[in-house]
Amino acid sequence: MLPNVDSEQRDQAGSGFQRVLVRTGSNKHTLPDLPYDFGALEPVICREIMEVHHQKHHNAYVTNLNAAEEQLKEAVAKNDASKIIQLGSALKFNGGGHINHSIFWKNLSPDRSDPSAELKKLLDRDLQGLDNFKKEMKAAAVAVQGSGWAWLGYNKKTKALQVAACPNQDPLEATTGLVPLFGIDVWEHAYYLQYKNLRPNYVDAIWDVVNWKDVSERLAKAQ
Repeated sequence: MLPNVDSEQRDQAGSGFQRVLVRTGSNKHTLPDLPYDFGALEPVICREIMEVHHQKHHNAYVTNLNAAEEQLKEAVAKNDASKIIQLGSALKFNGGGHINHSIFWKNLSPDRSDPSAELKKLLDRDLQGLDNFKKEMKAAAVAVQGSGWAWLGYNKKTKALQVAACPNQDPLEATTGLVPLFGIDVWEHAYYLQYKNLRPNYVDAIWDVVNWKDVSERLAKAQ
């Protein structure tokens, strides 16, 4: 599902992604703490999945992103254009993995919440309501071939909500221009230990732990 964004938005988003990731001095990206216990999302997502997902997978993206940025600094200092270009895929993959998961953890919560009035209004206007939005998100998530993400994004140009899918760890804003509000990780490491090959069941279940307060706050900031 390709979001309706123009090339200028994608170019601007891409340059912004590079500005965010490239750091100077000794600053390093760090693994954010989960805002809840590893077992807090059970029975929707089990403790083992959350612990491995956060401590192993997200941590690997952070580690590899820091390593890629160190190599990038060296390549820039040496004016090594070939190396700079070569590092693009590692920065995109690991930087995207870090960005995506940092959003994902906050998008989920053991505490029940509801969409804000503004989010409900836009869901009704742009996506024919909450129930239809869930259907569109499920369709996008299930349709991802291999690994990737389904997203609810905000298009600043049209001031509208859109459902989109991204492959691998491609970050939504950097690759489409849409501001990420809510994402569903459909890499197998996010669900396979518990749901096996039944990705649709995982997507159906995740709505019980959506942090609508966080999603609503992201919309308010995007606007």
